[in-house]
Amino acid sequence: MDVFTAVADPVRRRIVLLLGDGPRTAGALAAAFPEISRPAVSRHLRVLREAGLITVELVGRERHYRAEHGPLRELDAWLDAVRGRGWERRLDALETEVHRARRDRRARPPAGEGPAESRSTG
Repeated sequence: MDVFTAVADPVRRRIVLLLGDGPRTAGALAAAFPEISRPAVSRHLRVLREAGLITVELVGRERHYRAEHGPLRELDAWLDAVRGRGWERRLDALETEVHRARRDRRARPPAGEGPAESRSTG
């Protein structure tokens, strides 16, 4: 299972967020989802484990789950490609042009208030 498929489900995304705060037991994770059954939470945990997004450690009789941030780099790279770093440069250039136009507008006298023309009488 790949990372994209694993985080496609909102429950799994929420589990990853919860584990971002630190390790939790399976029971604590299941308690965060009273609307779904414990076996369903276990299936979500299995999907996340298979995708490499979480790891599990057996501590006594409890399973402690913890987030693995490495696979999220794949998502970051994809999001960067979608956002396009080119957009950042273009938006920076647009901001520069807007500031330049404002500065130039402030520097020019309003219409009709230009320098007085010298008139010759004659």
